[in-house]
Amino acid sequence: MSWRARLGRCIYRGWEWGAFGGAVTERKTWAQSRFSRERSARGGGKSVGRQRWWARRWASEASEVPSAAALAAPATTSAVQEAAARREVHFPGALLAPYTCRLAFEEATAVPIIPAYRLLDEQGTLLLSAAEAAALQHFPAAETVRRMYSTMVSLNVMDAILYAAQRQGRISFYMTTFCEEAAVVGSAAALHHDDEVFAQYREQGVLLWRGYTFQDFCDQCCGARDEPARGHQMPIHYGRRDMHFHTVSSTLATQIPHAVGAAYALKMDAAPRIAACYFGEGAASEGDFHAAMNFAATLECPVLFLCRNNGYAISTPASEQFRGDGIARRAAGYGMDALRCDGNDALAVYVAVRTARERVLRTQRPVLLEMLTYRGGHHSTSDDSSRYRSTEEIEFFMQHADPVARLRTYLAVDMQAERQAREHDRERVLEALGRAEAKPREPPLDMFTDVYAQLPPHLIRQRESLRAHLERMAARPSPSGTAEP
Repeated sequence: MSWRARLGRCIYRGWEWGAFGGAVTERKTWAQSRFSRERSARGGGKSVGRQRWWARRWASEASEVPSAAALAAPATTSAVQEAAARREVHFPGALLAPYTCRLAFEEATAVPIIPAYRLLDEQGTLLLSAAEAAALQHFPAAETVRRMYSTMVSLNVMDAILYAAQRQGRISFYMTTFCEEAAVVGSAAALHHDDEVFAQYREQGVLLWRGYTFQDFCDQCCGARDEPARGHQMPIHYGRRDMHFHTVSSTLATQIPHAVGAAYALKMDAAPRIAACYFGEGAASEGDFHAAMNFAATLECPVLFLCRNNGYAISTPASEQFRGDGIARRAAGYGMDALRCDGNDALAVYVAVRTARERVLRTQRPVLLEMLTYRGGHHSTSDDSSRYRSTEEIEFFMQHADPVARLRTYLAVDMQAERQAREHDRERVLEALGRAEAKPREPPLDMFTDVYAQLPPHLIRQRESLRAHLERMAARPSPSGTAEP
């Protein structure tokens, strides 16, 4: 390729990405055709000197307009002048913004509210006919729905036992998913097993769906020495590499930009899978949320954002967190597609997530899905929600919005059969908890290992201080008069 051809290609790319008016496709076609005509008129450009060629090029950029009429017209002086007369500048900060002489505010109250997708009403009645359900793309198979239901029941049983275990002092901390089982399990069922999951701290149902056992949960919560993290993580901070479940972080919203980075890596590798990121509406008030949304949209990352909007960020109600239409409405500001669904309707969650996942994978662009749900339990075992919400409110939602009861009615499950299933799960969880409690723990001094390649001075001092304390405790006489073991 000659230097003139290379220079023309550079100019063409400059027009394609520059801040001049017109659509990108118009700029591309205009620059290509204009350069081709000039080369033809010059017999390949070989008879024109470099200075003269540059002068003509910059003059044309200053005066010509890449409009549709200019593209069709011959390269004459009159055509260029006519195009210049119609020229509109589209600023790079908002290329699609039209112009108007009418001064008007975009009023927040005039923006339509995004509806919530739903397939089951509160009583568990399917809102579609049998034919409509059969024709609906991604409607879950009967076997999948039954497994979703049994997983939600198992999750509910495990949460109740481990919550009670914390109250008894057997584990140090726990967080339940009461009334949010459909949002977690329904979405887990719709994802592929090798999709990368970045959870917040209420997604144990995703792991349960992917094969994490009751023993795995109890070992982690008890800090057993033979569990993958060897007791170095506090309870409910799960992680499992072979299940593509990235370790939970206590710091709110840090997993959101991590998910975007993982999705970008998947895109670079052309991997046929996505990153799925869970977070609550409280995390959407963090700065990391904005940074992650912006990166995901501008870099076009295949990531599905799953917001569990349960109405409370610990003790802060949604009414004190934001004034807009929830979380889904924010997607438009980032240039991102969005969807909202009834998070307590397991069927709607499954169809919405499955459809959104397919869209993310096909377009290689992010989607924000907001699941409207309710937190039936306390924020954690360190919280007392009666201090900021009424018992009547909790009872109302647990009675009218219980996702397990809704799916039970849809499947026409016999209550006796469910009671038997719950009792079976209860026995299994209690056995797993007993085994986990009997397992040895990591020695206290091991808490300093596997954190830094080279331990910093302040942690070395803390380690030696702990060592001295343990030695003093070991030499202290016991009530029987002998040294403690």
